[in-house]
Amino acid sequence: MGRLEGKSVIITGAGSGIGRAASLLFTREGAKLIAVDKTDAVRETVDLVHKAGGTADAVIADVGVESEVQGYIANALSAYGKLDAIWANAGIGGGLIPIAEQTPEHWQEVLRVNLIGPFLAVKHSIPHLVKQGYGAIVCTASVAGLKANASGHPYAASKAAVISLVQTTAYSLSGTGVRINAICPGLIETGMTKPLFDGAKQRGSEDKIGQLNPLKRPGQPIEIAAMGLFLASDEASYVNGQAFPVDGGLTASMPYAGKPI
Repeated sequence: MGRLEGKSVIITGAGSGIGRAASLLFTREGAKLIAVDKTDAVRETVDLVHKAGGTADAVIADVGVESEVQGYIANALSAYGKLDAIWANAGIGGGLIPIAEQTPEHWQEVLRVNLIGPFLAVKHSIPHLVKQGYGAIVCTASVAGLKANASGHPYAASKAAVISLVQTTAYSLSGTGVRINAICPGLIETGMTKPLFDGAKQRGSEDKIGQLNPLKRPGQPIEIAAMGLFLASDEASYVNGQAFPVDGGLTASMPYAGKPI
């Protein structure tokens, strides 16, 4: 029996990176998956799941549009008859633009995807989870939502807001049996961070990526997926309202430039 055997799960941002790694891991552990992304790449993810013997359907949707969120949740209920867990993972970076050059429109788009997207996932999954008296919600936040200098301003603000959404929603769900938690990835090699990794490779400084954390390396999508698997599973039955850094130890300390002790 897998850790998610027979559970109906939705993962957004499933077309690449953390979402694709999670899709493969969750279905390997027995989940029946609705994989959501705004691009056709989600079909490739589902093809990989099928080749590995898993169960998944692809849904192309914009996570920041309410009707499309309602659509992918309805798809899960129609395909599998229930919803046990949802991982609101989809997000965009927003770039590193000087604050004096940022526009309200830029902020609105980052917040629409990174914050309104998880909010809508929470809003429209809750009635079904509460009705059955159990369920797990996972949201992808970031270490940028915990500390400064990990990203641009709108991205950091959106991820700090996701953490607050998780904390406040945990109390809104008091007594329902439904849990909600956030994961705060550090520097992970994904499509979003590809320009950073490509630039380091071109400069010959690839070995310096991730040097600020005690493990001295960047993370891989599967390492975030593993935390998501735990939080979505019954093993995390007493874990609620928390934001977990998965960052190689980056947020364990204040900035330190001295020699290791």
